[in-house]
Amino acid sequence: MDNKKPGSKDFQINVKLVLSALWCSVMFLYIYGDYFELYVPGKVDGLLNGQNMLNTPYKLLFATITLTVPSLMISLSLMMQAKWNRRLNISMGAFLTLFTLLIGFFSFSEWRIFYVMLSFIESIITTIIVWKAWQWTEN
Repeated sequence: MDNKKPGSKDFQINVKLVLSALWCSVMFLYIYGDYFELYVPGKVDGLLNGQNMLNTPYKLLFATITLTVPSLMISLSLMMQAKWNRRLNISMGAFLTLFTLLIGFFSFSEWRIFYVMLSFIESIITTIIVWKAWQWTEN
Protein backbone atom coordinates (compact mmCIF):
# COMPACT_ATOMS: atom_id res chain seq x y z
CA MET A 1 0.00 0.00 0.00
CA ASP A 2 1.32 3.42 -1.00
CA ASN A 3 1.33 5.89 1.90
CA LYS A 4 2.31 8.92 -0.18
CA LYS A 5 -0.10 11.82 -0.20
CA PRO A 6 -1.62 12.67 -3.57
CA GLY A 7 0.08 15.59 -5.27
CA SER A 8 3.31 15.34 -3.28
CA LYS A 9 5.35 14.02 -6.18
CA ASP A 10 7.93 16.40 -7.68
CA PHE A 11 7.89 17.08 -11.38
CA GLN A 12 10.48 18.42 -13.80
CA ILE A 13 10.30 22.19 -14.32
CA ASN A 14 11.40 23.55 -17.68
CA VAL A 15 14.81 25.25 -17.48
CA LYS A 16 13.38 28.34 -19.17
CA LEU A 17 10.90 28.79 -16.31
CA VAL A 18 13.63 28.26 -13.70
CA LEU A 19 15.89 30.86 -15.34
CA SER A 20 13.05 33.36 -15.67
CA ALA A 21 12.09 32.91 -12.01
CA LEU A 22 15.71 33.43 -10.93
CA TRP A 23 15.91 36.64 -12.98
CA CYS A 24 12.67 37.79 -11.28
CA SER A 25 14.33 37.27 -7.91
CA VAL A 26 17.35 39.30 -9.00
CA MET A 27 15.09 42.13 -10.19
CA PHE A 28 13.17 42.22 -6.91
CA LEU A 29 16.43 42.42 -4.97
CA TYR A 30 17.65 45.29 -7.18
CA ILE A 31 14.40 47.15 -6.60
CA TYR A 32 14.52 46.54 -2.84
CA GLY A 33 18.11 47.78 -2.69
CA ASP A 34 17.29 50.98 -4.56
CA TYR A 35 14.21 51.55 -2.40
CA PHE A 36 15.99 50.90 0.89
CA GLU A 37 18.80 53.23 -0.14
CA LEU A 38 16.29 56.09 0.09
CA TYR A 39 16.47 55.63 3.88
CA VAL A 40 20.22 56.29 3.98
CA PRO A 41 20.78 59.71 5.59
CA GLY A 42 21.38 62.39 2.97
CA LYS A 43 20.28 60.26 0.00
CA VAL A 44 17.02 62.09 -0.72
CA ASP A 45 18.70 65.49 -0.28
CA GLY A 46 21.38 64.38 -2.74
CA LEU A 47 18.74 63.34 -5.25
CA LEU A 48 16.99 66.69 -4.93
CA ASN A 49 20.09 68.85 -5.29
CA GLY A 50 21.95 66.74 -7.88
CA GLN A 51 24.68 65.56 -5.50
CA ASN A 52 24.48 61.84 -6.26
CA MET A 53 26.33 59.14 -8.15
CA LEU A 54 24.13 59.46 -11.25
CA ASN A 55 24.70 63.18 -11.73
CA THR A 56 25.28 63.15 -15.50
CA PRO A 57 23.07 61.94 -18.35
CA TYR A 58 25.70 59.37 -19.36
CA LYS A 59 26.00 57.85 -15.90
CA LEU A 60 22.22 57.63 -15.74
CA LEU A 61 22.14 55.97 -19.18
CA PHE A 62 24.79 53.43 -18.10
CA ALA A 63 22.81 52.60 -14.93
CA THR A 64 19.62 52.28 -16.97
CA ILE A 65 21.22 49.91 -19.47
CA THR A 66 22.76 47.81 -16.70
CA LEU A 67 19.46 47.50 -14.82
CA THR A 68 17.54 46.80 -18.03
CA VAL A 69 19.46 43.56 -18.54
CA PRO A 70 17.80 41.51 -15.77
CA SER A 71 14.39 42.95 -16.67
CA LEU A 72 14.76 41.77 -20.25
CA MET A 73 16.23 38.42 -19.20
CA ILE A 74 12.97 37.56 -17.43
CA SER A 75 11.10 37.43 -20.74
CA LEU A 76 14.03 36.51 -23.02
CA SER A 77 14.66 33.39 -20.91
CA LEU A 78 11.16 32.24 -21.80
CA MET A 79 11.08 33.25 -25.47
CA MET A 80 14.52 32.59 -26.95
CA GLN A 81 15.68 29.38 -28.60
CA ALA A 82 17.70 27.12 -26.33
CA LYS A 83 21.09 27.67 -27.99
CA TRP A 84 21.05 31.49 -27.74
CA ASN A 85 19.13 31.43 -24.47
CA ARG A 86 21.85 29.36 -22.85
CA ARG A 87 24.65 31.60 -24.13
CA LEU A 88 22.90 34.82 -23.12
CA ASN A 89 22.08 33.55 -19.62
CA ILE A 90 25.68 32.45 -19.09
CA SER A 91 27.18 35.73 -20.32
CA MET A 92 24.70 38.11 -18.64
CA GLY A 93 24.69 36.07 -15.44
CA ALA A 94 28.50 36.11 -15.27
CA PHE A 95 28.67 39.83 -16.03
CA LEU A 96 26.10 40.73 -13.37
CA THR A 97 27.71 38.41 -10.82
CA LEU A 98 30.98 40.32 -11.15
CA PHE A 99 29.22 43.68 -11.35
CA THR A 100 27.14 43.17 -8.19
CA LEU A 101 30.12 41.80 -6.26
CA LEU A 102 32.06 44.92 -7.24
CA ILE A 103 29.19 47.16 -6.10
CA GLY A 104 28.95 45.25 -2.83
CA PHE A 105 32.67 45.56 -2.22
CA PHE A 106 32.64 49.33 -2.75
CA SER A 107 29.44 49.81 -0.73
CA PHE A 108 30.94 48.57 2.50
CA SER A 109 29.90 51.14 5.09
CA GLU A 110 27.66 51.15 8.13
CA TRP A 111 24.64 52.66 6.36
CA ARG A 112 25.04 50.53 3.24
CA ILE A 113 25.60 47.14 4.87
CA PHE A 114 22.17 46.17 3.50
CA TYR A 115 23.58 46.83 -0.02
CA VAL A 116 26.48 44.47 0.68
CA MET A 117 24.07 41.77 1.84
CA LEU A 118 21.81 42.25 -1.21
CA SER A 119 24.76 42.21 -3.62
CA PHE A 120 25.97 38.98 -2.03
CA ILE A 121 22.54 37.35 -2.48
CA GLU A 122 22.19 38.74 -6.02
CA SER A 123 25.60 37.30 -6.87
CA ILE A 124 24.60 33.90 -5.54
CA ILE A 125 21.44 33.94 -7.66
CA THR A 126 23.24 35.08 -10.82
CA THR A 127 25.86 32.37 -10.20
CA ILE A 128 23.02 29.83 -10.02
CA ILE A 129 21.71 31.25 -13.31
CA VAL A 130 25.10 30.68 -14.93
CA TRP A 131 25.30 27.16 -13.47
CA LYS A 132 21.75 26.22 -14.55
CA ALA A 133 22.36 27.55 -18.07
CA TRP A 134 25.73 25.80 -18.25
CA GLN A 135 24.16 22.47 -17.21
CA TRP A 136 21.25 22.89 -19.65
CA THR A 137 21.27 20.22 -22.30
CA GLU A 138 19.64 21.42 -25.48
CA ASN A 139 16.99 18.90 -26.45
